[in-house]
Amino acid sequence: MKYRRLGKSGLKVSEISLGSWLTYGNSTEKDTATKIIDTAYDLGINFFDTANVYASGAAEVIVGEVLRKYPRESYVLATKVFWPMGEGPNDRGLSRKHVFEQANASLKRLGVDYVDIYYCHRYDPETPVEETLRTIDDLIRQGKILYAGVSEWSAAQIQEAINIADKYLLDRIVVNQPLYNMIDRNIEHEIIPLSEKNGISQVVFSPLAQGVLTGKYKDPKNLPEGSRATDNTSNAWIGRYINDEMLGKVAKLGVIAENLGISTSQLALAWILRHKSVASALVGASKPAQIIENAKASDYVLSESVIKEIETILA
Repeated sequence: MKYRRLGKSGLKVSEISLGSWLTYGNSTEKDTATKIIDTAYDLGINFFDTANVYASGAAEVIVGEVLRKYPRESYVLATKVFWPMGEGPNDRGLSRKHVFEQANASLKRLGVDYVDIYYCHRYDPETPVEETLRTIDDLIRQGKILYAGVSEWSAAQIQEAINIADKYLLDRIVVNQPLYNMIDRNIEHEIIPLSEKNGISQVVFSPLAQGVLTGKYKDPKNLPEGSRATDNTSNAWIGRYINDEMLGKVAKLGVIAENLGISTSQLALAWILRHKSVASALVGASKPAQIIENAKASDYVLSESVIKEIETILA
């Protein structure tokens, strides 16, 4: 496993990281989740991602319990705040009240004294960015979080946060967690250039487009039983990828991967890691074999000719 610096910070994270969205606390049983996290750790993955909203806190509990057996300094732990955690008017967003309360609740569920990275899970138009950043800065000074991040913020919103942090001498964000894969490439236009200029890394989620870029889906009319594509809880996310045109492109990518002696998913992850602005590709797994396969992508560096061939297909 290779490691990269997170933004301008001195923190190093594994190029492949393990997430817990749509898995732990939901579709993946606890013993399976334990095996997956243990396998990831044994492979050299040191970066584990969760959020307070995943399975209403259950994911944090499971991740915290499994990681507790390992030295705290040996892994990097990230969680998030923004989405509703209750029915009250202050049980959501990025207000000082909600961020402060949820940070402490997450620490309790995870069973740790601090988290390495705390993400603002979305931008909150109802709360001044200064209020949020001051709260994050206070939590950093209290030692409850070490680094600040955002997820799915636009380039303009990230720039706003940079300006405010610099104006009031607050801790800057060092990481952005966006959607990014061979199909969803919006961050290439504005967000990556802005981030590179300001020392912010990308930790990308859904790098395999909800499993579509693994090549396991061949026919949109004949989907594998028990797969994510047939699961109503995630179908809204994966459905837009399942069509003849997209699956045809994935099939061509599979040929390139086969010629290189790697899997389609490894090709897709290596393609993401071609970009030095990406510190880590955040993958999910419902079985240990998946994380074993995905972790190997850190070993592969694609040649310029292969990248050009891929771009021709994606175009």
